[in-house]
Amino acid sequence: MKTPVSRARDMFRSLRLTLVLSMVVPLMIFSGVAIYVGLGAVERNLNDRLREDLELVARAVSGPLSQAMSDGDEIVLGESLKSIFRIGRVFGASVFDEDGQQIASLGVADSDVTRSDSAERAIASGKLDGAFRRVDGVSVFSQFTPLVAPDGRIQGLLQVTRKRSDFHELVASSRIWAVSIWSVVSLMVILVVVLGHYGAVGRHVSRLLELMERMAPGRWQIDGHPAGPRELRQIHEGLQDMGARMAVAENEIRESVERERELSEQLKYQEKVAMIGRVAGGVAHELGAPLNVIQGRANILGRGDLANSDRRHLRDIEHQVERMTLIIQQLLDCFRHVPDSRRETDLVATVRELTARACDEPKCHGVEICTDIPEASAGVLAEPTRLEMACLNLVRNACQAAQSRVIVSVIPFEGYWELRVDDDGPGVDDSLREQIFEPFFSTRAAGEGTGLGLAVVGSVIKEHGGRIEVGTSADGGCRMSTFWPVHDKRMESTEAHHES
Repeated sequence: MKTPVSRARDMFRSLRLTLVLSMVVPLMIFSGVAIYVGLGAVERNLNDRLREDLELVARAVSGPLSQAMSDGDEIVLGESLKSIFRIGRVFGASVFDEDGQQIASLGVADSDVTRSDSAERAIASGKLDGAFRRVDGVSVFSQFTPLVAPDGRIQGLLQVTRKRSDFHELVASSRIWAVSIWSVVSLMVILVVVLGHYGAVGRHVSRLLELMERMAPGRWQIDGHPAGPRELRQIHEGLQDMGARMAVAENEIRESVERERELSEQLKYQEKVAMIGRVAGGVAHELGAPLNVIQGRANILGRGDLANSDRRHLRDIEHQVERMTLIIQQLLDCFRHVPDSRRETDLVATVRELTARACDEPKCHGVEICTDIPEASAGVLAEPTRLEMACLNLVRNACQAAQSRVIVSVIPFEGYWELRVDDDGPGVDDSLREQIFEPFFSTRAAGEGTGLGLAVVGSVIKEHGGRIEVGTSADGGCRMSTFWPVHDKRMESTEAHHES
């Protein structure tokens, strides 16, 4: 959950704000500086033009004023001053003699210019001069024009003034308009950038961020088609490619973990089998000699004349010795470590032979054994004796559970040969389907089974890299399905050829 501080930090680091700060703001500052510099140049040009206007006005009336001063005609002098106001927009006009004393005046103007530097320069140089100054508390621009007599002598000065505000009103108005236009343009540019960013980039970036947030273990695949500018489409395609690679890597990791788990379980099982096998071998060795002695003594006693009751007890002893010998043999079969002597074996031929032999076994008397076996061979890589023992135990177990019929089938299934044994007995409860492969576990009454037959089957199937499943047959009984990896000798020779 993001805090307000982190959300604010993200907002200030957003692409939209970065565009505004890195592009729009510098552009607006640059345009503002350009407008300011441009207005300064316009202001200088306007000042120059206004000064030129005053110079033109002063030059236009300087001739008549000089002639009037030479003739001493005050009427012409006054009319000439009045004409200045009719020619241009002025604030005041005055005529001074060569001593700087005012002899005629209209409007606001200086009454004494004896202390004016501009006036002194104009009289000394005979050229026009002017400066900004204050007259009667008003800031004006004062233009001094020398009045030259017919003999070339400077006989006076003409002062024409104009308000300073006249120079700056137009510039101030231009500044207001420029700032207003600049502000409106800036807002429009920012609005265009913000809206354009959202329409062209922002919404596509937000969609990419949503897709990235949804990416998680088990959900690496990204749906949808790339949209937006070329760079964003490339990012979208890159995310899709990365998601696909992550999904593949995740599957590989999961498969690797599963293989390691299976190998670990197989190693633990082999270690357990090896330990129990050593114990079973020791027990069988220790019990073998006493059982042989008992069996031998029973055979010796059986040769003599015994009463029927004693002979019955002797037969019970022989039966129990045989039963104990069988248990020891099955225990050894279950946990014996067999060297890897596997070779290509035909599962169909093995099943066909053992089903024919199983019909003669006491456990299968009264049970019909049906087969559904293909005519073609079913090659598996197996140790023939162990394979036959596992298959025979499956059929024996089914015969003991069946009421009247057992069906043995061999079916190809996804790289395996399935040996399926169905019976019409009571079936196996779901809660017991994992336990029935444990040694000495039996669902039958005491004395009716050793609980090692299916343990032998489970041990053999694990040795050969197969698996076993327990289900329900079509008759409602138990279905035992063992899966043996298919072995193709031609495929093996082809792989060996490629490796060489």
